[in-house]
Amino acid sequence: MYFSVREPEGTETPLIVEIPHAGVGVDPESLATLAAPARAIGQDADLYVDELYARAPALGATVLVSHMSRYVCDLNRAETDLDGLAVQGAPARSAPHGLVWRATTENQPALQAPLSPRELERRLELVYRPYHRTLATLVEHKRRRFGYAIVLCAHSMPSSGRLGHTDAGRPRADVVPGSRGRTTAATAVIDAPDELAKEIGWTVSHDDPYRGGYSTGHYGRPDARVHAVQVELARRLYMDERTLSKKLNDFGNVSRYCDTLVARLGATTLG
Repeated sequence: MYFSVREPEGTETPLIVEIPHAGVGVDPESLATLAAPARAIGQDADLYVDELYARAPALGATVLVSHMSRYVCDLNRAETDLDGLAVQGAPARSAPHGLVWRATTENQPALQAPLSPRELERRLELVYRPYHRTLATLVEHKRRRFGYAIVLCAHSMPSSGRLGHTDAGRPRADVVPGSRGRTTAATAVIDAPDELAKEIGWTVSHDDPYRGGYSTGHYGRPDARVHAVQVELARRLYMDERTLSKKLNDFGNVSRYCDTLVARLGATTLG
């Protein structure tokens, strides 16, 4: 299965935890097109984020997690976010990290050649569209049951900008919540990750360098009673970014942050 849904185990809450980038799976047809090295697949994944939020179902949240690498297709981009250097016939743009990545975050080639429209359509039908149909269904279920839905778009980020980033070489905050200028959710939802991080002494930088991707902007419609916030955790908090291994002594602390955030958002009452 290319993604999975983990249903609430305890009393259900309005919260959905969406994890689009933790996977490292690459199907054979996609693998045949890649120039990216194996290390990049791990380095550019949000490794272990699904484990950090492993207790979310026990806290009443529904979890949607992709098992596929973003090098198959980036689930946090719009279907139309295409670049002619990545997909044949698409408009020419200087956007290496659209729906199809043509460069790694180290600014190395990710593709042997631009994908054919047929290969793009295969990936959309295989992974992208089923994933977002499922997320939309989960959102509607929560909205009907509780009167509103909250989507926590759960991510991690390199602790400093890489060569292929706009902030190359710049250290990042411990936590970067993204809400597109505080427009994608109610204040209580937007403030929750900030306040919790500050309570435990972590640094926070809202919307910088990530303002929230496709899922945050597309599903985050407070006027339609759907609230979304993206939360990026600096990987130095819980893993060694060189060896890609977990920091066993720190992993539990970050997991507790995630547990507390899930509990707080799940208990948030919105009108």
